[in-house]
This record gives sequence, structure tokens and C-alpha cells, in this order.
Amino acid sequence: MKYKHALFLYPYIENSVGMCLFPPTGLEYVATSAKDHVGKITVVDLRYDKILCDTGKLVDFIRKDIDLICVSVSWNRQVEEVYGLLNSMPDEIPLVVGGYKATEDVEEIFKRCPKVDIIVRGEGEETIREIVKDVPLEKILGVSYRSAGVIIHNKNRPLPDVNTITPPDRSLRRCEYSMMSNDIRLSTVTFDTILGSRGCPFNCKFCTFNLNLLGQKRNYASRSAESVVDEIESTSADIILFSDDNFFTEPKRAEKICDLIIERKIKKRYVAQTRIDLAEYPELLNKAVKAGFKMLLLGIESPHDRILTALNKGFDQATIRKRLAVLRKYPILCHGYFIYGNIGETEEEMLYISKFSKEIGLDSIAFSKLRVDKYSPLKEIVANTPGYHLTSRGEVYSDKYSHSDLKKIHRKLRYSFYTPLSILKIALKMVRGGFFTFREVMALVVVSPLLLKRLIAKEIKEKRLGRSIRHVFGDNA
Repeated sequence: MKYKHALFLYPYIENSVGMCLFPPTGLEYVATSAKDHVGKITVVDLRYDKILCDTGKLVDFIRKDIDLICVSVSWNRQVEEVYGLLNSMPDEIPLVVGGYKATEDVEEIFKRCPKVDIIVRGEGEETIREIVKDVPLEKILGVSYRSAGVIIHNKNRPLPDVNTITPPDRSLRRCEYSMMSNDIRLSTVTFDTILGSRGCPFNCKFCTFNLNLLGQKRNYASRSAESVVDEIESTSADIILFSDDNFFTEPKRAEKICDLIIERKIKKRYVAQTRIDLAEYPELLNKAVKAGFKMLLLGIESPHDRILTALNKGFDQATIRKRLAVLRKYPILCHGYFIYGNIGETEEEMLYISKFSKEIGLDSIAFSKLRVDKYSPLKEIVANTPGYHLTSRGEVYSDKYSHSDLKKIHRKLRYSFYTPLSILKIALKMVRGGFFTFREVMALVVVSPLLLKRLIAKEIKEKRLGRSIRHVFGDNA
């Protein structure tokens, strides 16, 4: 073996509870792929490993024993800190980076981080295996690397069959993933992610999963129901997020997964992304409830038919209302995803997202600005629409609605939907539905004092707080 001890590093440091719940599973997949070809693997997540958060101590740790450094650069957040960390790495040890942002910004990372030797583009399981096996770089697909002062970009690697990818080795973890805030563990409930399939059969125009950053289309492919449930059974986590683009794409397969969970008496709680089409399968929904599914993450995107058509969602507002009316009958929380700042969308239309979400009975929502990736079909549309522009990161803005304007709209949306009353209702439904215990819900409330403070201040300012309290607790409150 060429390498005796490889470090796989997740370089982000957050105090927000939402950022600490789940492990960096993508990095773990890659580390697991390299495991049999390296003497020793160490996975470090700086969100939890507070000793190694100190750059000096991390470098000392690396110099003592590490002979290969692999870093996941996946997000735009904390990018300057991550670049600084990469530039502090020892010169004599090979430095490999991969991840979403690394694939998106190959040239920038090489320019900003002169110590980076290799960038893995796209899915890295097969690529890292060839790197640690010391295959000559010029023969490895999917890498960019420095050679005699020149950056070489090899051809893209074809996407692997999902059934050939080994699930992450969770024994490599140095911590459990739970509710954390400011280095304090708030609850014993633990979290994990499981990938049951890759790809999506739909062709929504905005979707970042449809064509990846290399322009590759991953056709939908799923693992067997048995292998998924075997992995569920092998993890000790209390709550599992299925990271599939659409967990219920194949209803019969999803039903089999639920049947196996029930048969094996596996007692866990599950969260899954899906389309509202799930409402058409009542038997599957009944089994999902019995198996332990507690929350559905629904890609709704817009309440406006013309925008839904432009985004190629495949349904209209009337269909959304009809299917949510069905989903609300089940004891599962429904979380809706929306996009605002669409082409031709007015502020009034954007702000209707909050009202519409309440009308159809969503328990919680998330909303993001329209953005366009390199190979998105929307890119040409935005470029050819007068008054609309793209930033270097693919964010869409217009002459009428600047970045600043869109941020203000985002705040209006957030505070019009999330009031103290709505947060209390979500908490109560979580407890009643068995998603969280009362103690676990209180832990979530404890880590959100700033949000609650802002919301309550807004209610007081608008003279609505007393009315909200009476609505929940009665007129004697």
C-alpha cells in the first residue's frame, strides 16, 4: 500500500443545531471506498472534533502520522475559512479535495489554494480508490491536477451503478450525531442518513439533480429493498433521513421497504423527500405511517400555475390542493419547498407563498431564491430574458428585484409564516405524532432563542401576541 494513514476531513465548523444533526455521508462514502487500499483511515468532522478545530493542533496531528489528506469542499458557506485551512496544510503531504463546490469551482480552488494537488470532480468513490492505489494520474478519470505548473483536466468519469457503491462504514465515525448547540449536546436522540437510490426520473427545469455540474444525467437507479433495510438495521440512529431525491419513486419497492421494517420490528423514525404524487397511494401511505415515517419533504416550488409550467413540475395549483388535502389526513408532518424570484414573478406573488402554504395545511416550509447551475435549461432562458441576470454563482436577480430586495422578501416570507403560534403548533404535532418527545422538542426550542425573540417582538409590535396565546390555550390564558 502506498498510503499508510489517510485523513478524510469535513472542514466546516457550525454552532447551528440544524447543521450538526447529520453526518457528512458523502465524505464517508468516499472514505469507505478507499478503506481496503490504505493502511488506516481517520475521518474527522470539525463540527464535533473541537480539539482539532484549532488549526495548529490539526496540523500537528497530520504531521505525526498522516500521509494523505482528503477534504470535502461542498458548500459556499465558510469558504474563506476553508480556503485558509487548505493553505495551512503541510507542503509535503498530498492534498486531495472533492465535493460539490470543488466540482463547481475547480479553477478557483486551484488559484486560491496552491497547496491543493488533486481535485476530484463529481462522484468520488471510484476515483479515490484509484488515487490511493497509486494509478498514474493521467489514467484516472474525473480528476484535475497540477503537473509542472499546468492544471490538467482529465475526462469526466461515467456515473457508477448505485448497486456497486458500498454503504458508508459507520465505525469510522468518532462521534454520534445529535442535537448540538455551542458544543453542548441537547438531547440523546441521534440522526443518520441513508441513500436508497440515486437520480430522478423527472425533468424539472430548475433541478440541480437533473444534470450534475459536469452535465451528466443520472438516470434513476435504486438499491434493493433488502439492502436498504439491512443498512437501516445496522445503524443505531433514532432518526433517519433518506437522502434519495425521491424516496417513493417506485411505490411497490417503497412498500416493500415499509413491509420489511414492520416485519423486522425496527423502531426508528424516518424523514423522506418525495413528490405530492404520493397522495395517490393510500396503502403505501398507511404502511409508511406504520413503519415510522414522520415527515415528508415535498417539492412544491410555487403556487402559481404559469411558474409551475415554466419549471416543468408536472402539476398545477389545483392538484397541489387536492393532494395535500389527502396527505393531511395522515399523522405525518408535511414540509414544503418553494422557489421565489422566478422570471416574471412579482413581489405580491412571491409573498403569496406563505399564505398558500397555510391554506393547503403545510406544517413547515423552506424557500430559496431561483438559481441556475451550469447545465440547467433555465440558464439560456434567463440569459435571453431582458432585465434578468446571473451572478458567477448562478443566482438569479433582475433589474426590478436586486439581491437586497430578494433578501427583504425572504424575511417577509419567513416571519409571515413562522409565528410563535405556528412554531407551537409544529412542536405539538411533532409530539403527538411521535416524531419527537416533549423533551426533544424543548431542546429544539432552546437552541432557537434568537428566532423566537424576533418572532415574539414582531407579534408584540403588531399587537397579535395575546391573540396567538389565547388561540392555543383558550380565553383564560
